[in-house]
Amino acid sequence: MKRVLALILTMVVVLSAGSREALAFFGKKSNKEKVVVWLPPIGENDRAVWEPILKEFEETHNVDIELEIIPWENYPEKYAAGIASGQGPDVGYMYAEMFPQFIEMGAVEDLTPYLTKEDYEKFIYIKHGEMMGGMYGLGIEAANPAVIYYNKEILASIGEDVPVTWEDFIRCAVKATKDTNGDGKTDQWGFSQGWGAPFFGDLNWNWYGFLWQAGGDIFNDDLKSVKFNNEAGVKTAQFLHDLKFKYDVLPPYHMAQTNKEMLQTTFGPGKSLFSIWLSSAAGEILDKSFPDLDYGMILSLKDVDMGTFASVDQLVLMSGAKDKDLAFELIQHMLSTESMTKFHKHHPRAPIAKGEPYQGDPRMKKIVETKEGIYRPLVVGPHGVEIYEYLWKQLQMMITGEKSAQEALDEAADYSNRLLAK
Repeated sequence: MKRVLALILTMVVVLSAGSREALAFFGKKSNKEKVVVWLPPIGENDRAVWEPILKEFEETHNVDIELEIIPWENYPEKYAAGIASGQGPDVGYMYAEMFPQFIEMGAVEDLTPYLTKEDYEKFIYIKHGEMMGGMYGLGIEAANPAVIYYNKEILASIGEDVPVTWEDFIRCAVKATKDTNGDGKTDQWGFSQGWGAPFFGDLNWNWYGFLWQAGGDIFNDDLKSVKFNNEAGVKTAQFLHDLKFKYDVLPPYHMAQTNKEMLQTTFGPGKSLFSIWLSSAAGEILDKSFPDLDYGMILSLKDVDMGTFASVDQLVLMSGAKDKDLAFELIQHMLSTESMTKFHKHHPRAPIAKGEPYQGDPRMKKIVETKEGIYRPLVVGPHGVEIYEYLWKQLQMMITGEKSAQEALDEAADYSNRLLAK
C-alpha cells in the first residue's frame, strides 16, 4: 500500500511540474502542430539528409514534422489512396504526369496567393509550376537530364568518334557488339538499355528524348488528343525495335533490368558501349563504384531535331493541409538557398534558386547553364499517369516481339484518346 501511495504522489508531482513525459504516460498527445511531408527517394539515404533540415523548422516553429519517404513504384497510387482516405500529406512532391489528376480532384493548392515578387525572382524554375490555369508547385528537382553514357575505350577500339546522329549511334553499337574472349558467345553489347521496369518511369530514358529527336511529341497542342503514333512516333518506335530485332545490340536480359540496373551490371563493368540514364548517376554510381571506368556523356543524339528528358519535379501544398500558411512556410524553408545547399552537398544537383552554389557534376555545369531547351520536361497533360503507364506496357510488348511498332503505338493512342474524350 505504501508503494502504491508513493507512486501516486510521484505522479502528482510530475504532473504539477507540467512534464510532457507525464502527459504522454497518461495517453495525452503533444500540443504541437504536426506537418506531414511525403517525398520520394531523390538520392540514397534521403531521410538522413532531410532530417536535420526539417529539424531546424521544427525548432523555430514549434511543430512536429512527420516525413515519409515513398518508393517510386506506385507513387501516384499512394497519393490517391491517401487523399481519398483523408490521410494524405500537407506538403508533397509531384512530377508532371501526376498533376492533372490531382489538380482536377482539387487536391493541390494554387500557390499564386502565397507567392511574392521575390519568389518569382529567386526560384530559377518557377515558370514550370504554371499549369492548368494556376501555379501548382515550386521546383525542387531540375536540370538532371537523361544522357547517353559511352565507354571511351570501347569506342576507340572500334575506330569511331563520339556519335552525333542516330545513324552514327547504330553503326557504333553494331560494331561494339561482339565476342571479346573467343568462346563463341557475345559478351560485349552496343547498348545496355533496360526495358524491365514495372512502371512507366523508364519512358524518361527510353522514349521521350528519341521521340523529340524524331520531331515528335506526346500531345497535340490542345491537349485533347495524342500524336505519338504519327509518322515521327512510329519512326521512333521502329528505331528502338530495330536495335533489338534488326541489329541485336541489346543484352539478352534487357527485359529483366531497369536502365539504372543496366548501368550498374553492364555498362559500369565495361560490358557495353552505350547506356542511358540520369546525368547524376555519373557521380553517384559510376565514379563511386567504377572509378577506373573511362566514360563520357552525350546530352542528345540528332535525327531531325535534338532533345532529351529532364524533369522539373515540384513541391506542392496539398489542399487538405490543416494549416496551409504553415505548410507553405515549410516549403519555402525546404527550398531555401541554405537548405538546398545542404541537400545538394549530399546529392549533387544544379541550383534551384539564385544564390545557391553549383554543386552538381562539374562535367554537366556548362550543359546545365547553356543547353536548356535541348533538355526539357514533359508538357503537363490530362490523364498523364494512365496514358504513360499504358504506353509503357505497349512499348514493352513491342520490345518482346508481341507487337509491331505501329500496333503498339496505335493501341496506346486509341486508349489515350478515349480517356481524353471523356
